This record gives sequence, structure tokens and C-alpha cells, in this order.
Amino acid sequence: MRIFGKQKVQEQTSNIESVVGADVKILGSGCAKCNELSANAKQALAELGLSEDIEKVTDMARIAAYGVMSTPAIVYKDKVLAFGKVLSVSQIKELLTK
Repeated sequence: MRIFGKQKVQEQTSNIESVVGADVKILGSGCAKCNELSANAKQALAELGLSEDIEKVTDMARIAAYGVMSTPAIVYKDKVLAFGKVLSVSQIKELLTK
């Protein structure tokens, strides 16, 4: 489509890890422990029958805004549930159902 003699350019975005309005966030640098916590959170949500989106936050300024100084961390509805360790699926399920 041309507008005023110039071609309109449409941007395409792909591989976006952040999800607008995600209730569950994994805070960390993207290390192996962060990925393990993310996988455990995904499994816990599935076992609870929840279809929540998981946002992976790797920006250190955003992580610090949560008051987290040790990663990985898990956040649910903007409340830090745990940080500095990888929680098991059962531990995550317990925290999510409180």
C-alpha cells in the first residue's frame, strides 16, 4: 500500500517472551536455574488447571524494581513468592493456592 508515494512498512515482531498482563513472572538472567523454575511453574499451572501466561523478565532494572537481589525469582500477581532458589512443582502449587 502506498501513502503519499511511499510504501507503508509494517513491522513484524516475533519471539516475544514478555506477555502483556501476564500474572506469573520469572525473574532472572535466563540461566539454567531460571529456565528450570520457568518449566516447573508451567507444569504447576497446568496441574492446577490454570492457563496463565508466564513472562520471563531478564531486565535487571525491572528485577530490582521488585526488590529482588537474588535470582531466579517467581512473581504472581505482582507479589514476589520466592527468590534465590528453584522451587519444585509442588512448592509452586502450594504458593499459588494460598
